[in-house]
Amino acid sequence: MSLAPSISVPRSRFNLLPLTIGLFCLLWSYAFVAGKIGVTHCPPLILLAARFSLAGILILGTTLVRGDGWALSWRDAAIFAVLGIANNALYLGLGYTGLQSVSAGLGGLIVSANPVFTAALAALFLGEGMTWRKAGGLLLGVIGVTLIVWHRLSVGTDSLHGIVFTLASLASIVAGTILFKLLAPKGSLWIGNGIQNLAAGIVLTPVALTFADIHAIDYTPGLVGAFAFLVLGGSILAYLLWFHLLKVCGATAASAYHFLMPPLGMLFAFLVLGEHVEARDLFGIIPVALGIYLVTRPAAKSS
Repeated sequence: MSLAPSISVPRSRFNLLPLTIGLFCLLWSYAFVAGKIGVTHCPPLILLAARFSLAGILILGTTLVRGDGWALSWRDAAIFAVLGIANNALYLGLGYTGLQSVSAGLGGLIVSANPVFTAALAALFLGEGMTWRKAGGLLLGVIGVTLIVWHRLSVGTDSLHGIVFTLASLASIVAGTILFKLLAPKGSLWIGNGIQNLAAGIVLTPVALTFADIHAIDYTPGLVGAFAFLVLGGSILAYLLWFHLLKVCGATAASAYHFLMPPLGMLFAFLVLGEHVEARDLFGIIPVALGIYLVTRPAAKSS
């Protein structure tokens, strides 16, 4: 009696995407709190110029020490440099200027509108389909975010000046997201992130030295801790995860996770900065979570 040949069943690989998304959301949302701490003790342009320059040097320096190949064409390097100006220098330069006169929670709220504008532009320029399901999910995300901060806006503690700068910051990251998908740079995201940071540092440094007062820096443990997080957790790890999500999820789906930033940002702001949060704010998480599910859920396949 012969035995039937054994059939090897391939093991399913562990899906790292949920962990990637979770880590990205935690890092990105906490960055608003770290940024608020940073601009309290240091002029924002000086803080950002130092942050980007150090992050770029660390990334590219590590690449050289490890002996990794360049693996980027000059075209792709130029694209990453342009993205660094949009996603780093403009987005955070404008956003940190706004953080001087708005709360970390409101700053996170405004930037969380990113998915709505990104989805509209992605449908227009990238050919990403805009279905009723996606549109409904985006609408639910907007409703949830509005519920979370509705009463915060009525308090009137945030200045119009800061809100305008934060809105301009939002426009910059939306443009950078669309440019990344439209130009589709190839090669190492690690090296590309280093180029982005270094390009942003080079652009911001002369502006910071011209318009900011270096003597206004208040060297405190809080500033040192915030700066370390912004360099390592923000500029290096969070941006690497962000561009990875853009590649694997698409502009619309990846941007939808920004709807999670207001509740997470408010939680961190409450725990670290003592910013006021009411229990009713948390009810907005329900439509936010449902909206993200609708936007990111794969379309049903016809049998």
